[in-house]
Amino acid sequence: MKLFARNLASAAAFAAALGILAGAQSAQAQQEIKLGYALAPNSHYGVAADKWQEEVEAKTDGRYSFRHFPSSGLGGEREVIEGLQIGTIEATIVSSGTLSNFVPETGVFDIPFLFRDLNHARDVLDGEIGQNILAKFDDVGLVALAWGEQGFRHITNNRNTIGKPEDVAGLKLRTMENPIHITAFETLGAAPTPMAWPEVISSLQQGTIDGQENPLSVITSTNLSEVQKYLTLSGHVYSPAMLLVSKQLWEGMSDEDKQAFQTGATEAAKAMRAFVDNVETSGVAQLKEEGMDVGELTAEQKAAFQQAVQPAYEQYYEQYDKALIDQIIATK
Repeated sequence: MKLFARNLASAAAFAAALGILAGAQSAQAQQEIKLGYALAPNSHYGVAADKWQEEVEAKTDGRYSFRHFPSSGLGGEREVIEGLQIGTIEATIVSSGTLSNFVPETGVFDIPFLFRDLNHARDVLDGEIGQNILAKFDDVGLVALAWGEQGFRHITNNRNTIGKPEDVAGLKLRTMENPIHITAFETLGAAPTPMAWPEVISSLQQGTIDGQENPLSVITSTNLSEVQKYLTLSGHVYSPAMLLVSKQLWEGMSDEDKQAFQTGATEAAKAMRAFVDNVETSGVAQLKEEGMDVGELTAEQKAAFQQAVQPAYEQYYEQYDKALIDQIIATK
């Protein structure tokens, strides 16, 4: 009887050891995905991040574990992209603002007054033009999986209401580190100030800058109404986003897992667009309730801004093929 008990105990111990070993092997096999993005978890970035994780984990039986770093927890957008290039960060959801520093052609989408509306922009990005630009990221050590979205950009400031180009003269306006945006605002007579997002709120509070420009999805999710008085619905630039992974991560995946990340990114982009659609209808009312003075450019006022920024187009034609710009404008 004692022998039987000893054998039973040995068998139990052996089984437990096997379980521990199997668990250790499972833990070793699980790949952590550090996912960095600039905004808060309740933003359109956070919605996309959650959807991406949900889709990938469901399709890969838990082989990947996502660890989120929202609110620039891994640094500014340029730093995060550089982290992807060297393999210290696995994934990001990033605005288009800094992407032209890596793939210059991306900047064509930042040309002011290029897109008529959201449907026009989405058709271009999902079509041949947008997909060809995604493919170019392979040449700089990145894998671009999908175009996300932020929406059309608008101006906020603490100095004055804006109804005509002269109203932005001398306005110290934070822009992304994006030469296309900087050129446009210089042409309008503003004083564009390139700045990484983590510095913006404190700079507005301290008066280092007068204002900034961003889509409603960003203006609402970052509580800019607490530090800005005036909002002008200018819709001057459409702002896409992008879902990227590191090439080191990608090349270590099976074809099945690559498909899971690709599908997950596509679904995440859809979630971002749904968020933007909702904010476009509800965001203005929210910001008014929070005390912002909201004005919207009329068609005539917007035409005056379009006319004022036309000299910048000559510079854009030096950087981007005029035929490509015309093709984007003509897309139905």
